[in-house]
Amino acid sequence: MIKLLSVTIVAGLVFESNQQTPTVSNSVEPADKQRALLSFPFPAVKPVFSGWPCYWPTHIQCWTDWFDRDDPSGTGDWETLYSLRMENPGKICPNPVDIEAKTLSGLSVAAAGDVIYKSDTTVGFVCRKSDQPTKTCNDYRVRFSCHPPFCGGGVCWTKWYDRDNPSGTGDWELLSDLRKENPGQICEHPLYIEAQTTDTSTPASSTGQTFLTFNPTEGFVCRNADQKWGGCRDYRVRFGCPCDH
Repeated sequence: MIKLLSVTIVAGLVFESNQQTPTVSNSVEPADKQRALLSFPFPAVKPVFSGWPCYWPTHIQCWTDWFDRDDPSGTGDWETLYSLRMENPGKICPNPVDIEAKTLSGLSVAAAGDVIYKSDTTVGFVCRKSDQPTKTCNDYRVRFSCHPPFCGGGVCWTKWYDRDNPSGTGDWELLSDLRKENPGQICEHPLYIEAQTTDTSTPASSTGQTFLTFNPTEGFVCRNADQKWGGCRDYRVRFGCPCDH
């Protein structure tokens, strides 16, 4: 099942393995570079969830399922696009616009610390054992981001939520907490997440900060300890829900 996710600079939608939002760098923290979508002037269609207007996003990206076809026990971990297409016919769009890789335990490439040989939408993802100075590669899974019509579906947005401030360990805008504090206001399976600063409405993906969590199935977390300088900015989030079109 295709997982949808929105992006602020056409950077991407976030989906975890069961639906999740980014422009992905091929070498540094692809998951952290993605996620948040500017509000484009999409034509309105019939609302279906909680009365929020329903829009047809034409500049979105969506994510495929996660794929893990190889183990690093041989020459490395080879998650090549060609092989993945052969083993998963019809599940990857003809021209992916992004790629994301994580270890099976959920670490980003940057956090895992491996030297990556390839990570792009032409070849796919390759971590070679021979490139690692002291160890073998981690075991990775990958997914690809696509544009409509591969994505499909309209989206209706919730209101903005800002439940936390970054004065403690960071800014924690978790979906589970937001649901408890706003019962009935967020759909059961959000497709998108958008985050921006509360003071200047700057998309999270444009702030240069690092995010622990940024997807529509878990929410948004910015930890002060993860920032290269200073602490997290104060963010607000909203969620995109499926609607008829």
